[in-house]
Amino acid sequence: MPVALASQLREGTKKAHTMAENTGFVSCFLKGVVDKSSYRTLIADLFFVYSAMEDEIGRLCSEGHPVISLIGYSELNRRESLQQDLAFYFGNDWANRLSPTPSAKAYVERIHKVAKDMPELLIGHHYTRYIGDLSGGQMLKKIAKQAMNLSGNDGLKFYEFERIPNEKAFKTNYSATLNSLPINQSMADLIVEEANKAFQYNMEVFKELEGNLIAAIGIVLFRFLTRRKLKGSTE
Repeated sequence: MPVALASQLREGTKKAHTMAENTGFVSCFLKGVVDKSSYRTLIADLFFVYSAMEDEIGRLCSEGHPVISLIGYSELNRRESLQQDLAFYFGNDWANRLSPTPSAKAYVERIHKVAKDMPELLIGHHYTRYIGDLSGGQMLKKIAKQAMNLSGNDGLKFYEFERIPNEKAFKTNYSATLNSLPINQSMADLIVEEANKAFQYNMEVFKELEGNLIAAIGIVLFRFLTRRKLKGSTE
């Protein structure tokens, strides 16, 4: 008998969700403090994460996996959007210039491991990333655009879900799909546990970026104080 996985994921990840939002990088981002260099690294890391997830989910769907094939919504895919953003930030040769950070590499390895050992656990990663991006995408896009003084939508394609015209209707349908998956409660518990691990992997990525952000803010502050001191010495 199917279990109510949607509500279990929502309730079971509340604490991890709050912890992720309170990391220094995300907290600064939400306040409009966005360092372009750190943001570019985030987009690169997400490209590797989503590429791994979409490769594995695509493979499992083509093989007709009884659970994963039900949540493989191609309209959620982010790889192509991330490729456009990477070309904007790094140039057309971006693929030859980038590699995942250590935290992103560990994240990618986890995705490949669960896809091989227990594919159903990919649902925890799928829910954590895609539904989170869909839910907060427009707000984060607006913040990033203003903070980095971007014009148009170049560099912000990641947040655009062009094939999902009605976000609310899609999430309602997604929840119904989660609740109808052919899994038992033991598997549901493992999926919720994996979703919390997904949040942890994301937090590790954010913490790594946080160091870059603090360094960038420190440089800006140093330059400001230096200019102020030099200005004062001439008065």
